[in-house]
Amino acid sequence: MGESIEKEIASNIRVIPDFPQKGVSFKDITPLLKDPGLFRLCINSLKDVCEQIDFDLIVAPEARGFIIGSALAYAMGKGFAPVRKKGKLPWETLQGEYQLEYGTDTLEIHKDAVAPGQKVLVVDDLLATGGTIAATIDMVEKLGGQIAGLVFLIELTYIPGRANLSKMGYQVHSVVKLDS
Repeated sequence: MGESIEKEIASNIRVIPDFPQKGVSFKDITPLLKDPGLFRLCINSLKDVCEQIDFDLIVAPEARGFIIGSALAYAMGKGFAPVRKKGKLPWETLQGEYQLEYGTDTLEIHKDAVAPGQKVLVVDDLLATGGTIAATIDMVEKLGGQIAGLVFLIELTYIPGRANLSKMGYQVHSVVKLDS
């Protein structure tokens, strides 16, 4: 992927200071999503990153991970399984707790979302601390899935998410790296 593509995507990320709480600089991808050309550029850039990864299924946490993950699954001809906040999935679930920059929460996945031995690509819009993804990984592995890789549209390099996930032994890939 070229530097100009990364700059094009990065320049269309809206930064909202002090959201959802003071001191947090929220990276809003809705400008990328509403423009068909930019949305296609994001998904195609993610697809380019994923071409060399052998996987069967994409798993992504809500909410923006759904948008990115399901579009990428469609583009690559793969299945998609959602990870949702507690109480949002209608069938039997497995739970995982995680830390955010600004609190804690619980995620759930359907118990039949991942088959034992299935190679899973975990996808999200943004990598910050890696807490949401660590909880997602834990649930996938408890279901017997094998993590094939972790892919993000945006990586905040000033927060140690990559280091936290790499220490766990996972390959981390991102399209855009932001240093502030």
